[in-house]
Amino acid sequence: MLLDRPASSDLGALAARLFSEVAERTADVEGVSRPAFSTIETETLQFLLDFARSEGLAADWDAGRNVVFSLPEHERGDNYILVGSHVDSVPCGGNFDGLAGVLAGLLCLVRAKREGARFAQPVKVIAMRGEESAWFGPCYVGSKALLGILSETELAARHKEGGKTLDAHMEAVGIDMTSVRASRPLLDRKAVTAYLEVHIEQGPVLIERNLPVAVVSGIRGNFRYKKIACFGEAGHSGAVPLAYRHDPVLAMAELLNGLDVAWHDFASKDGDLVVTSGMVSTDRAKHALSRIPDSVEFSLDIRSQDAGMLQKMHDLVLRHAERIGRERNVRFDFGDGLWTKPALCHRQLIAELTRSAEALGLEPAIVPSGGGHDAAVFSQVGIPTGMIFIRNRNGSHNPHEAMEIGDFEIATSMLYEFLISPQKSGPNKQRKAVPC
Repeated sequence: MLLDRPASSDLGALAARLFSEVAERTADVEGVSRPAFSTIETETLQFLLDFARSEGLAADWDAGRNVVFSLPEHERGDNYILVGSHVDSVPCGGNFDGLAGVLAGLLCLVRAKREGARFAQPVKVIAMRGEESAWFGPCYVGSKALLGILSETELAARHKEGGKTLDAHMEAVGIDMTSVRASRPLLDRKAVTAYLEVHIEQGPVLIERNLPVAVVSGIRGNFRYKKIACFGEAGHSGAVPLAYRHDPVLAMAELLNGLDVAWHDFASKDGDLVVTSGMVSTDRAKHALSRIPDSVEFSLDIRSQDAGMLQKMHDLVLRHAERIGRERNVRFDFGDGLWTKPALCHRQLIAELTRSAEALGLEPAIVPSGGGHDAAVFSQVGIPTGMIFIRNRNGSHNPHEAMEIGDFEIATSMLYEFLISPQKSGPNKQRKAVPC
């Protein structure tokens, strides 16, 4: 059942009710599950569409089977600011990842409609599908399809459970795949003067700094190796002296320690960098307390907003591995690496969002995003992009996300302030994404 429209204009209470309703509709054994390109995702979008129409807003499905909302007078706008995020979730995930950004934009439209306010430029809000990589492997599927950059390889990716291709799932929800398969955009990129996304922070920075919101400077790029193997020589743990050891575990540890030292050095100079090895394992069929392993496998994920920093770290990884391999008589096999370019937020949008925060009496803060977002796709195709983070406890991609509605209200008010204030850039001026 659609929520009854409240008599008051308390958008915070309305937001809480919308979050609660979507959580109930998409509940799993723990948290929520809104699979990409599923019936559940479609039903969530339909619920939001029905709510928007009940508030007198224009709302309809686009060519990618996303839902686009606007004030009625802006439905056919030739140039507009696009505000959005995604509605899908990881399996048994949290309710706020993605959904918070959609509702922030939608409630800005509701407020403008109720108050008879005018935006400085036409505004459209989009609720997108398929951002999470958990279901098929590729990420940002909805926004990539929208912008005409979803690859043939990505379309051939198979669902983690049923095994059907992404292409088949997209077609099943009603998308005409002709343009998607031909890499033709489903919207006019030139019509979008800027893309803005509100999102929960997926790390602890705002919690630690006791800040409800922050402006995002950019989304970190990365290079990743899913499975690096280090090969040595098996032996008895007590019988092989140091001089005769070929220990792959200690070689791996030395490599990771060297990267950690470099990270600390870069951080002391305010360099933007994070280093993670999230998977480490020896062969369970052979490993033992008293055995020197003959091999170890581990992952490596290094991220930065600075493309030069990523290249320096990659060079360092290879130099360390070559030296350690020679000194310890082991061999590293890196396999195939994956690279993602940093996506920088637009400097002028950062400044304008910062001014919006100051206009509300907020302490301006600018932080990087370690996680990826649809905003990265818009930035990388040349659309000026900005983001607002909302404070959130317990990280993300888990059922324990803990965004407070009060913080959500602050972020929504900050977005609204931006949308109603005349921007110095104007809709037709050329913007260039540059690092902060």
